[in-house]
Amino acid sequence: MRNGTMSPVFLKAMMAWIGAVTLVPAIRAQHDVVIHIDGLSHDTVYLAHYYGAKLFYNDTAVANSSGKVVFEGKPMAEGGKYAVVVPGPKFFEFLMVDEPMEFRTTAANPSGDIEVLKSKENEVFYSYLSFIKEKRELRVPHDAVLNDDEASAEAKSEARRAIQALTDEVTTYQQYMINDPREFLFGKYLNMLNEPQVPEAPDDVKNSAMWQYQWYRSHYWDRVDFSDPRLVRDGAFDQVLKRWWAEVLPQMADTMIAEAQRVLDLTLQNENKDMFKYMLHHMTYASESSKIMCMDKVFVHLVNTYYRTGQVDWLSKEQLDKILERADDLKYTLCGNVAPDVTLPDLSQENWIRLHDIQAKYTLICIWESTCGHCKKEMPKLQRIYEEWNPRGLEIFAIGNDFEPEPWQEFVKDKGLTDWFHVSDNPFINAQDSATALIYGGITNLESLNFRTTFDVYATPKMFLLDADKKIMAKQVGAVQLAEILSQIEGLEETVPYFEPSERKESSEHDH
Repeated sequence: MRNGTMSPVFLKAMMAWIGAVTLVPAIRAQHDVVIHIDGLSHDTVYLAHYYGAKLFYNDTAVANSSGKVVFEGKPMAEGGKYAVVVPGPKFFEFLMVDEPMEFRTTAANPSGDIEVLKSKENEVFYSYLSFIKEKRELRVPHDAVLNDDEASAEAKSEARRAIQALTDEVTTYQQYMINDPREFLFGKYLNMLNEPQVPEAPDDVKNSAMWQYQWYRSHYWDRVDFSDPRLVRDGAFDQVLKRWWAEVLPQMADTMIAEAQRVLDLTLQNENKDMFKYMLHHMTYASESSKIMCMDKVFVHLVNTYYRTGQVDWLSKEQLDKILERADDLKYTLCGNVAPDVTLPDLSQENWIRLHDIQAKYTLICIWESTCGHCKKEMPKLQRIYEEWNPRGLEIFAIGNDFEPEPWQEFVKDKGLTDWFHVSDNPFINAQDSATALIYGGITNLESLNFRTTFDVYATPKMFLLDADKKIMAKQVGAVQLAEILSQIEGLEETVPYFEPSERKESSEHDH
């Protein structure tokens, strides 16, 4: 059993509600779950439910002297795939539905010795498992032929035909169950694993591959019944969701925001609170923890749209506050936003330089420290990029993250980096009286004096590439990535020719 714990820290508690009773109001099912387990007597037995692909404890009961165990049935909104766990631990799975459910098995082999005494749904479920097991056994000798280097071409051709015939039988069986008018829950689970059958593009379409991709994307969720909350309690739903988010959607923030909202709206329209929770949690965690540039924009959008508006009511105030706080930390540095207008003193600590006063086609904000080992390696690389790209419109606005100015000033002068714009703060201007006077005097602003918070500086170096309007084009890049991005934007075929292969590898190991 796994407990669903995740990181980062502030998201760990997001799954805490899973093991509890669902928040969706429902009437308790009329039918208990009765199990006769040979080999048990006065032993504790656990009921667990799936949530996606993971199992979570749900209830406990004690077997009587003859091994009979009774669990209260669950309301429809809490139905889905469950498991009965006996000492060992060992378990067997079943589908929790609103009908009489009774099983017989053994403590020694609960999944292998299972017998369905009552429950049409579970008869269907276990009949399918037996059917699949039989077909897999029949396939074994044919796979052996295909893997035999000495087998003749005719034998391999016959093996392929046999495997295809078995596959066709399985497909026919699945379609029969999926389309059964009794609408079995297991049929819905099977249907979620069925990929949409993409049609041929119309003759007048110029880019047929793109047309088919767009069709596939728009019909991807046709296989899911958004009105049925039980679907989240099976690994099939988790599989469909994760593939859609990581593989089907283009990993571009604006597209993912639009698609996330479209699908989440379907769950809300169908009043499917459990599905809404599951999908929102996955999207929130995946976008916040993503290593893909600009995915934090998706995270902030989800937080502002759903968490901040009171639609997430299953978290404690402390848990919710942590998520809102994290979104606030990122709000100034989202891709596509205008970068904060930072104003700080230069190397002399006397002249104040304002970021938005810099007239340049591209501006790189680089926050660094003179004592940071990786910074010391990146700064000379940035100097080479500056020499190459300054004639093409690049300026560098470097913010020293040292708390004392002397080490920062000394490093810049010793390394000959004085062609850039260099700024930083110091203990004097950060003192409360001084800071207040500077802000009210119009010399600088709070975002500038708090630049570490403004730019979410938790490690250095941290870089942001801005366009001519000071909008953030790229973030958390290294020197090599910066050169490649500039070359791509300018349409140049040669990228980063001024870096040795070892430097590119070293830089990529630190880049996000």
